[in-house]
Amino acid sequence: MTTDSRAADQIRLHLQRVSHLRDQSHSAGLAGAVHEVKQLQARRFRATYSDFLQTPRHAAATRFFLEELYGEHNFTERDAQFGRIAGAIERLFPAAVGQLAVDLAETHALTETLDHEMARHWLVMGSEYAYAERYVRCWRLTGKPEQRSRQLAVVQHMGRDLQRLTRSRSLLIALKMMRQPAQVAGLSSLQHFLERGFSAFAGMGDASEFLAAIQARESHWIASMFDDELQQCQAALTQELTKA
Repeated sequence: MTTDSRAADQIRLHLQRVSHLRDQSHSAGLAGAVHEVKQLQARRFRATYSDFLQTPRHAAATRFFLEELYGEHNFTERDAQFGRIAGAIERLFPAAVGQLAVDLAETHALTETLDHEMARHWLVMGSEYAYAERYVRCWRLTGKPEQRSRQLAVVQHMGRDLQRLTRSRSLLIALKMMRQPAQVAGLSSLQHFLERGFSAFAGMGDASEFLAAIQARESHWIASMFDDELQQCQAALTQELTKA
């Protein structure tokens, strides 16, 4: 099996998982709960990285992570495009983009898996608990610390790849040249994701400070959500959400 076919298989596997969860959430009446969980997480992210959002150098990259990786948007169209061209992604796009696509698919699958499980508990709890306490309790019932850590590790890898790839002027030119062919092929959402990520990281330059902050802050939140005393964790989350 070639590297390209392994990458294609990984992309398809991750996206099949996402599609299954999406169908399951609709059939089980979880769609609304999934959206509420994602909204809260997006608020927390905006608060945690408000300093980067207000810094011109880092704002675009921060919005890219918030909206394209941790966002509350519906990515059905982008998923369909990724799945449709998984086997040909290295022919349609510059070769270096292949692993980036695999990372995106894995991040997406991990996020949807965790959010789906959170939503199951969120729906059962109803409005019995305050918003932040409800979220912490759902997090702890969901568990899966290894998947939380893996999610962060893949995001870090994607960030390092974006930083490395944006140093190649020829790659940036090649990606821009793909804009029209991608649109004709019905791949505009995929093209938008790639261009937005490359543009954000190219404009930021050295991404080490940004990626180090994500690693430190998300590691802190993961540890806190699992290990801190419930009231302490709830209070910290409530305080964070008021900044959003």
